[in-house]
Amino acid sequence: RNYWMLVAIALWFAYKWLSSKRIKAKLPELRERGAIFVDVRSPAEYSSGSAPGTVNYPLQEISEHIKKISKSTPVVLCCASGTRSGIAKMTLKKNGFKEVYNIGTWTNFLN
Repeated sequence: RNYWMLVAIALWFAYKWLSSKRIKAKLPELRERGAIFVDVRSPAEYSSGSAPGTVNYPLQEISEHIKKISKSTPVVLCCASGTRSGIAKMTLKKNGFKEVYNIGTWTNFLN
């Protein structure tokens, strides 16, 4: 039987869960260091619920907004599931940002 696909999916979700847990543990330190917390969901999604202290820079507009952020500032990204924030992370890294984190879903900022 071909269980490899199920194993791969399970490992991917485990990785995402562990990664977001690690970043959540770093949030106090990152806040202290002046990190910016960016929600890359659409304005409609953001207005229906968001974490305090986040700014809304929709993924489609991220290239415009990154000009406002110092490349030495830590950036923590979120969205609805972690997919769009993963894309935004790649964009920021490609543009010279050194310290970029994908916390996954925006609700991870609430715990």
